[in-house]
Amino acid sequence: MSTYNGERFLAEQLDSLVAQTHKEWTIYASDDGSSDTTLEILAQFQAQFGNERLIILSGPHQGFAANFLSLLARNEIQAPYFAFCDQDDLWAPDRLARGVKWISSIPTEHPGLFCSRTELIDSQGQPIGLSPLFERPPTFENALVQSIAGGNTMLFNAAARELLRQTPKSEIIISHDWWAYLLVTGCGGTVTYEKQPTVGYRQHSSNLVGSNSSLSERALRVRKMFEGTFRHWMDANLHALAYFRHRLTPDNQKTLQTFEQARISGLSQRLLLIRKSGVHRQSPLGTLGLAAAAILQRI
Repeated sequence: MSTYNGERFLAEQLDSLVAQTHKEWTIYASDDGSSDTTLEILAQFQAQFGNERLIILSGPHQGFAANFLSLLARNEIQAPYFAFCDQDDLWAPDRLARGVKWISSIPTEHPGLFCSRTELIDSQGQPIGLSPLFERPPTFENALVQSIAGGNTMLFNAAARELLRQTPKSEIIISHDWWAYLLVTGCGGTVTYEKQPTVGYRQHSSNLVGSNSSLSERALRVRKMFEGTFRHWMDANLHALAYFRHRLTPDNQKTLQTFEQARISGLSQRLLLIRKSGVHRQSPLGTLGLAAAAILQRI
């Protein structure tokens, strides 16, 4: 769990963790410098459930992605399965159980990642909609240009954790969940996307990342694409991915090479190589937008 000034909703989230039908859990809460009562709330729950069930740690103070990755890098944290947890959501009671059921079928030496759709909830915890539903299979070709699920829905095994913890601290990781999707698919792991929500994703004014469900949020992301923000994100992801190039499957190495070449080629060659690489977004409209961004050299 990554926390930072989360007093408003933290207790409700912790209650939803305690209510999980899968009872074998330990919470590692990494606080990134809260100045409100977040640490006091964590301490209250720690006193109730014991120091072995809730461990409070200090984060690196470098943002939410770095905070989550710093937890995975800690040698004292050992388990067969791991789940990212935001401070302001509400977990469905079977959120852990559903993830564990699927991932327990994956060989332990093979990286596995479970993620899902979310139910959108308001500041009062009331349902207000659903996140976009993605129908196409999770693949490296998709992960290169799109993150399909929030980290708040992710559960992964020790093999996937081992991959993620090797991320160099010097790399700028834009989003830990996109990075997890990209790295696990790229290195030949298995990712499943559950169409039934496992998390109530709270929408409020302090959200660091939106749900991408409303027209305004989608318009904002399109604007970021055409303003060059998306290309900056791509630069950061590909720079970090270069460290793992030798770990990618042979097919994914070819895909990456073709995509990288496309980004620096002239227009006609760029479009040809983009198509050859197979990169795509989940929806036809999204892929069309990707093509438009490619024409304008914004990927």
